[in-house]
Amino acid sequence: MLCELKVENLALIESLHLYFDQDEGNGLVVMTGETGAGKSIMLRAIHLLMGGRAQSDWIRNGAQQCVVEALFVVNAKHHELLQALQESGFGDDSTVILKRVITSGGKSRLYVNGSLATVKTVSMLAANLLSIASQHDHQQLLQPGLHLDFLDALGEHWEARAQVSQVFSQWQQKRDELTQLRQQERDKEQRRDFLQYQLEEIRQIGPVLGEDEELAAERKRLKNADTLIMLSQKAYRFLSSTLVDGMFEVRRDMEQVVQLDPEAEGLAAELTAYSYQAEDLVSQLRNYKDSLVHNPSRLEQVNERINNLQHLKRKYGETLQAVLDYAASAEDELLLIDNMDKNMSELEAVVSTLEDETLRQVSVLSDGRRQTAEHLTMAMAAELDSLAFNRSGFEVRFQEQEQGMDMVRSNGWDRVEFFFSANLGEPARPLAKVASGGELSRLMLALKCLLARKDMVETVIFDEVDAGIGGEAAEAVARKIQELATHHQVFCVTHLPQIAARGTSHFRVAKQMEQERTLSSFTLLAPEQRVDELARMLAGDSVSAQTRAWALELLAKGGQGQKEKEQQEKENQCPR
Repeated sequence: MLCELKVENLALIESLHLYFDQDEGNGLVVMTGETGAGKSIMLRAIHLLMGGRAQSDWIRNGAQQCVVEALFVVNAKHHELLQALQESGFGDDSTVILKRVITSGGKSRLYVNGSLATVKTVSMLAANLLSIASQHDHQQLLQPGLHLDFLDALGEHWEARAQVSQVFSQWQQKRDELTQLRQQERDKEQRRDFLQYQLEEIRQIGPVLGEDEELAAERKRLKNADTLIMLSQKAYRFLSSTLVDGMFEVRRDMEQVVQLDPEAEGLAAELTAYSYQAEDLVSQLRNYKDSLVHNPSRLEQVNERINNLQHLKRKYGETLQAVLDYAASAEDELLLIDNMDKNMSELEAVVSTLEDETLRQVSVLSDGRRQTAEHLTMAMAAELDSLAFNRSGFEVRFQEQEQGMDMVRSNGWDRVEFFFSANLGEPARPLAKVASGGELSRLMLALKCLLARKDMVETVIFDEVDAGIGGEAAEAVARKIQELATHHQVFCVTHLPQIAARGTSHFRVAKQMEQERTLSSFTLLAPEQRVDELARMLAGDSVSAQTRAWALELLAKGGQGQKEKEQQEKENQCPR
């Protein structure tokens, strides 16, 4: 259940801290107020806590950031949620604190029990904590494509549907592989000849990794052989006639220096070593000079080899490594072609097995849906009777079609649509064609009530779901919401006094001016204040003794007179 909600700098709210204390997590919290007072700001706050998209212009003008925080207490029976919290590293306590921070710069952060969390994680947790029904949700009933989702939710078929989607995806993948393999089978002889020709061309040239770089260097050396010979000979003549003879004299002179001054022995040794190194370099230069030859035939061979390698690179890759990689992949493809018959037989068996399993799972899912449809039809009859639909009819119709793989999709082969008849004797027609706005609101309320009984979500929020409803229907909707609140924590933003009178807690939302700024305030009403608020809802600005009497009658009818007094005296049962 939702125990606390704290909001700072969201729209017209500067600072708000609400406490919701109810026995065993059940009860109806109503919020009323003039249009534009800010009643739906609470829904915006919950939207943010559920990981919804944030907008920087939601931040109160002049503030640097907006903070929304909520404290929930998880039912000890909700084992899956408690386990998910523990596995995600958010602790094993039944208390869950969700927090959202949005900065004016557009940054947003989400926290669970003080730890940073992803939108995906928070959305999953929030979906298990509360459910929201807004005044526009009934528009979903106008989309037949979503009716199957309602049916699967009511029948708890989501796990089976996910399994169908998984095996169907596997079948699609293997079927596509088989189709490709069959196409290759038709083209395999032509492809084999082509690959063999390419491999033979590569093998005849026989490229070696890195040889193109070595050949380029050799070609440069051969093309400039005359220049290299001339320059190396010139250098050799100079060094052999000048440097070597000079270094010999240096060694001889330094021997005499050492005899006269032993302290010069280290210097003499270094000069001697340098002289020998110089003689060695001269020897290497002589060998290099002698290795140089003018060889036009070798240059022609190198050019031809380079041209062959360039030909391969133009056809099979920009580098020799790419050419060799292509050859390896061609060999693998040839091996695959040679084994194609065997692979095709194996793949056909896999596709057949997956097809049988897909059809089996889809059939089981379809049978379950049809059972759910029967139960839903009966359950909706009871729900609609309690919502002032006199002898109306509700049906779940399945589109008749062949039940084969051609009709299977990721959600099965069923195509369903809700049909409705508002009056006895009138044939049921597609919901989108016959239901009015008020009727759609009540139909959605009935479905939401059925869904709430199926899942473990404790907190249900209704945002002006009473739009377009009045008279007897309004009274019926009020009773239905109060009934739901006997086993759920229900929040209801409403304009109907019939609903407001049945609340176990009643908040009034109003706009006020402080220091030339508009603020939204939330006030928990005392019993006498509730009478005034209900009278305002009944008569607007024309509150009279008569409208106050009607308000008292509504409160008495809702059974809340004594409860309101007791509620004000209760101690807070929620952890702070």
